[in-house]
Amino acid sequence: MAFDNIHPTSRQSFIRVAGTLVLAVLAALLCVYLRTPLPWMIGPMLATALASMAGLPTEGLVSLRNAGQWVIGAALGLYFTPQVVGLLLGLWWVIGLGVLWAFALAAVFSAYLYHFHSSSGVSRKTAYSASAIGAASEMTLMAEKHGAQPELVAAAHSLRVLLVTLIVPFGLQWSGWHGIDISVSGPRGLDWSGLLLLGMLTGAGCWVMVKLKRTNPWFIGPLLVSIAVTAWGYELSAVPLWLTGAAQLVIGISLGVRFTREFFRHAPRWLGSVALATLVMLSASALFAWGLTGVSGLHPATLLLSTAPGGIAEMAITAKVLQLGVPVVTAFQVTRLVAVLTLTEPLYRLRYLKPLKV
Repeated sequence: MAFDNIHPTSRQSFIRVAGTLVLAVLAALLCVYLRTPLPWMIGPMLATALASMAGLPTEGLVSLRNAGQWVIGAALGLYFTPQVVGLLLGLWWVIGLGVLWAFALAAVFSAYLYHFHSSSGVSRKTAYSASAIGAASEMTLMAEKHGAQPELVAAAHSLRVLLVTLIVPFGLQWSGWHGIDISVSGPRGLDWSGLLLLGMLTGAGCWVMVKLKRTNPWFIGPLLVSIAVTAWGYELSAVPLWLTGAAQLVIGISLGVRFTREFFRHAPRWLGSVALATLVMLSASALFAWGLTGVSGLHPATLLLSTAPGGIAEMAITAKVLQLGVPVVTAFQVTRLVAVLTLTEPLYRLRYLKPLKV
């Protein structure tokens, strides 16, 4: 079931949503007990994915996912103190290399998908849209707009994000790399009046981004406002841990409910290729991150999260929970997202010497 198309109004739908939330909470508590990384996101994501694949009636709410992105965006912005912003300005060239790396990965990924699936009817436009690192929704819409195969594009992005969100946190926990954040996380105390003001300001950021029809408005809007407030030197309030945990839970559900039986029945060979390519890209990104460590002075775990081919919210949450350079990871991921959104289609035109036909 596509999460974006869920608008429950009936009693049966309400029961499905409530049941999914209960399942997600139980899974999160189990992961807390087992001491897994990111228990409040990975637990719900795995539980709802497995339940959906088993044919159980899982369901999520767009409004809850949006609220979760709002909370995470506001919380991440609190890391961008004036000192941290100054540090990031000095890392502009490293962030630029990260963007170039993302496009290099996408180019190889696209060629690989087209080479192995063109004989089965996969178009070059489909392979190209499916290989972009980030902006999953926008790439799916672009594929649909230009006559590609949007269902294959959506499946590729969903599977890639799921695999990266599972593999990277467990790998980092196993390595022992955590608690090495290069910055303080803004205000350390909870102030209810400050939290209310932060909520109102970041809510306004959501509203503006929605009205402007920007990508990821419920995440980018609050993030930009929170960054602006914090970088200006104002420390309004910390975000309660229970609130960020709830936000991770609904984001985990939004990822898990995509993996229905029909999802895996559709083009299994395509999904196998995407899974293999994701593992290769992760390995390559780890090597790239290690190489950047020598010239940037940043920790390899921070750079791995910064350059990993995952989703912006998921990688930023991982950095926050494991305390692995949140501002750096967020800056890398946001810059990459902007670059993908603005350059993906023009680069296609340049590469293949003909415009995409509407």
